[in-house]
Amino acid sequence: MAETPPWVAGKPMPPETLAETQAERSTGGKFTPVLLLLFVGSGASALIYEIVWFHLLGLVIGASSISLAVLLGSFMGGMCLGSLGFHRFVSTDRHPLRVYAFLELGIGLMGLVILLVLPLVSRFYLTSVGYGLESVLLRALVAGICLLPPTILMGATLPAIARWIRMTNDGVSRLGFFYGANIVGAVIGTALAGFYLLRVFDTAIATYVAVTINIAVGSLAIVLGTRYAMPETEGEGDSPDSAIDAPAAPYVTIMLSGLTALGAEVVWTRQLSLLFGASVYNFSLILVIFLSGLGIGSSAGAVLARAKRPGELLGFCQLMLVPSILWGSFMITEQIPYWLPTPEFLPWVMESVAYTFGWDMVRCAVALLPATFLWGASFPLALAATARRDDPGKVVGGVYAANTVGAIVGSLFTTLIWIPMAGTRSAQQALMVLAVGAGVLMLVPPASDNKLKAATSKPWRRIVTATVGFVVAVLLINMMPATPQGLIAYGRFIDYWGEGTVYLHTVEGVDASVAVTQFAGERSMHVAGKVVASNIPIDMRLQRMLGHLPAIIHEQPRSILIVGCGAGVTAGSFVAHPDVERIVICEIEKHVPETAAAFFADENYDVLNDPRTELIIDDARHFLATTDEKFDIITSDPIHPWVRGAATMYSAEYFDLVKEHLNPGGVVTQWIPLYESSEAAVKSQLATFVGAFPDATVWNSDIYGGGYDVIALGQVGSTQIDVDALDARLRGNPSLGQSLADVDLNSVVDLLASYANQGRDMTAWLADAELNLDRNLRLQYLAGLALNQYVELDIYQALTEGRRYPENLFLTVSPSLESALRREILVRSSPTP
Repeated sequence: MAETPPWVAGKPMPPETLAETQAERSTGGKFTPVLLLLFVGSGASALIYEIVWFHLLGLVIGASSISLAVLLGSFMGGMCLGSLGFHRFVSTDRHPLRVYAFLELGIGLMGLVILLVLPLVSRFYLTSVGYGLESVLLRALVAGICLLPPTILMGATLPAIARWIRMTNDGVSRLGFFYGANIVGAVIGTALAGFYLLRVFDTAIATYVAVTINIAVGSLAIVLGTRYAMPETEGEGDSPDSAIDAPAAPYVTIMLSGLTALGAEVVWTRQLSLLFGASVYNFSLILVIFLSGLGIGSSAGAVLARAKRPGELLGFCQLMLVPSILWGSFMITEQIPYWLPTPEFLPWVMESVAYTFGWDMVRCAVALLPATFLWGASFPLALAATARRDDPGKVVGGVYAANTVGAIVGSLFTTLIWIPMAGTRSAQQALMVLAVGAGVLMLVPPASDNKLKAATSKPWRRIVTATVGFVVAVLLINMMPATPQGLIAYGRFIDYWGEGTVYLHTVEGVDASVAVTQFAGERSMHVAGKVVASNIPIDMRLQRMLGHLPAIIHEQPRSILIVGCGAGVTAGSFVAHPDVERIVICEIEKHVPETAAAFFADENYDVLNDPRTELIIDDARHFLATTDEKFDIITSDPIHPWVRGAATMYSAEYFDLVKEHLNPGGVVTQWIPLYESSEAAVKSQLATFVGAFPDATVWNSDIYGGGYDVIALGQVGSTQIDVDALDARLRGNPSLGQSLADVDLNSVVDLLASYANQGRDMTAWLADAELNLDRNLRLQYLAGLALNQYVELDIYQALTEGRRYPENLFLTVSPSLESALRREILVRSSPTP
């Protein structure tokens, strides 16, 4: 085995090696701009695919934490396998550019295959899946079948192009720039998919764009590979006997760097989504900033990779991550929440959504760029620290695989274990500890790692640097701030964080953070930084009507499915109906029903401890798609449609799925918020619902008559209400009557006068509505643009403009009741401000 070259230890490079470096510059170097362009395109297509595939597969295997974990593990695991196995399966005799072209064209082909084959895979999955371990294994199987083939090819692209570059200082630096170009492309792909392709078009068009990029990149690589011969590789380094053993520490360090990077991304994305609002745009915005920092850092690291001792710089980057992680957390929790536009400070920010996004990007960048810069710089420095005269594809693949393995562990462990068990503060402290360990490992390598020691400076300098860094890190770790309770509960509404609010309960769960607050005697439940339920009159009426309306119209419901637990008030409404035999509550975050049982038992009639109740912790859409059970009533109160992923519970395909799981005469109700929304978003919700239930009706739950929320009600078959029979039922069931009277619905007239409109009378208003379909989830993009709008009165006026007394809906009604109903409905033809 060859000894360590003397110039690695800082001595002058011999003439023959200098000549080799110059030869490298004259071969692989002269096409660097074109190769950088190829990697920009490759990165852009990869992120478009990632966003599209997560969208499509999330619809099949669900959006629970388990589903997202297997999706992420499959995606990143495939890239790890591709980078690690490339040198084993692709001979060094193959032209690097032609191999790269084959990989890009293969990725494009796989993108088309997934788009076409996924419906077949989903049918197999949905007919085979169950619960427990079987369900988890099948979810992983589906994700693996769909994602592993293309992601293995993606992971092999950097090792493939590495064979065009000689492993000299300049060559390693150039590879760092290639990695940075790939990240720049990822930024472009994220922005293109998140802000344009999926907002304007759909997943098919986005896929076609990514495939076109792959074809363009692959074709250009073929042209270059045909025109230019492979770089010469004769001489020292061709034989395994001449290879220099790579030190182990850089591989471990870059793995820990990937772990801390993805772990911090999980924490910061969670915190920033509370602060900015968890819309699809803000998730894309956060990812753009995170990737931009990595790209800038990798470019700087590529320059620094030419240094004599890149391993020490790698260790220094890891130590500097400790104050950078602290800085990011401090800015997110203590500073940027208060950087809000006012009439005196940046008033123009609120003039348009684009300005608002721009300002959020600035706030995000201030917090994230220092740490992401260091993570980005670490990769080319790790390459330089491991560089040896060996197959470049093997060297680059090994470093890339180590980094990816760390990323997988960091993202999954932080999401599924550390945050639920110990919270975001403890998770970040753990990441800081790992960063310290990575830095010390590079600066003070183990005694057995002689290769790395030979390439580093004098021991006393390294030991002093590591010791000082360790002491400072210990001091900084204790300064890590906790996620404020106000951020967990109220998110971007910082005016509510302060005095007067009593925090009864806060918990950071796997899928969402949950809180209970009390203000002036009113209790509220918060999920993901927004109020989802409370005991104030306006919310109590909505929650009760979502349960009582369908139960009353059905007349004799026996089996109920509640989508979204909230405070459990809707589920508890069915306790007052004597025919109900089974109440199934489907909730994605387990802490929500636990909190409802502990703090809202009086309001929900302790339904979670009722023997008729079954609680299922899973994505409700996934539950419906994988169960054969049918229900008399399905009532749905998911989180606000601007929250990323919530639009799947308002799509045409979801409503068709609901219809399939209703018994004959079954009734469905769907919550539709008018606040924090726009007319276009509400139209999309209602038009999609009416498309599935043509005789749908809309009911106003606003206790003040202003149209704050409405309820869409559909039925298998036409909906007709026997008003006299309903009046008799209310009078004969004291507990039902009291439950309604508690929300100021004191008679059958009060209840039915909440009628707002019906599908047949909204035809003209809904004519230009954009349907919310699985392939585009248009609603989350429409609603996301209206996140800070409060035009509910205007929306309700437009919704009720064509309203008239529904002769076809109210049947068998006595003259006195009909007169009272007609008068109340016509009087309420316009909302009260």
